[in-house]
Amino acid sequence: MNQRTSDPFNVPKVRTDGLAQAIARFAQSDGDYATAISALSLHRRKRPTEPLHCIFSLGLGVVAQGHKQALIGTEVVNYGPGQSMLVSIDLPVISHVTGGSAEEPMLGLMLTLDSSQIAKTAAEMQLPDPPRAPAFTPITIETLDAAMVDVLVRLIELLDQPVLASQLAPLYQQEIVVRLLAGPHGPQLRHLAANGSPSQQIARAVAWLKQNFSKDMRVNELAAHAHMSPSTFRQHFRSITGTSPLQYQKQLRLQEARQLMLSLGVDAGIAAMQVGYESASQFSREYSRLFGAPPQQDVKRLRLQ
Repeated sequence: MNQRTSDPFNVPKVRTDGLAQAIARFAQSDGDYATAISALSLHRRKRPTEPLHCIFSLGLGVVAQGHKQALIGTEVVNYGPGQSMLVSIDLPVISHVTGGSAEEPMLGLMLTLDSSQIAKTAAEMQLPDPPRAPAFTPITIETLDAAMVDVLVRLIELLDQPVLASQLAPLYQQEIVVRLLAGPHGPQLRHLAANGSPSQQIARAVAWLKQNFSKDMRVNELAAHAHMSPSTFRQHFRSITGTSPLQYQKQLRLQEARQLMLSLGVDAGIAAMQVGYESASQFSREYSRLFGAPPQQDVKRLRLQ
């Protein structure tokens, strides 16, 4: 298993106290907080958490205090204060908080990004094509700079100013995209925006799967839409997402079924049918394999957390 983490002695420190304070004002107890700015969510945990299967969407994750870890395929990614995590394509991951306490809880945020806005902004900035090396990496960890911390604080502070937020939030989000494209995360985003690049074609296939996960999926047809041979498509898909197209679809189905049972209270049989399973027993087996417990037991455990 590969570990990817920054050497704390070599990473230039940027103060994130102000960012932590801004998050803490709106996230005053443990939980995940959706905000009036639809792309922005805030997160707080006072202790390490159990590893959780989830889908990371295209976006920027920042930890202002504490530490987090994500497992993508066989690679372990660690990040903490002063670092940002850019997810360039929707990915199934196992994520958890590794550092947090009652005195210094983990405080973080997630800002989802718009791929069309990234492509448009990259074109307007007339940025060069990304270098062939290093290859596209779907998750990158980079050091925050003071200017990025500042715009993130300003974005959060808009939650106190709803009259201004509707006008200023899109401008601050645009500034964040510009800074990402011009900064160390830029080459990965430019891979995503480059017309005809394998990463862009796989991103489109992933977007189709997210919208159509309950339908029967034929890899050969997906490959044709991506203008790749089936073998090349499978190779690129696995290298970028860390899994096969079939396994990716399965994780999407099981994640959605879990959410239906947890949020809407539907039973396992109905959830299985709604996400595309014809066999309840197959659904239960695959659910248990992914989440470590049968559907009812898993949902009960989640509600007690």
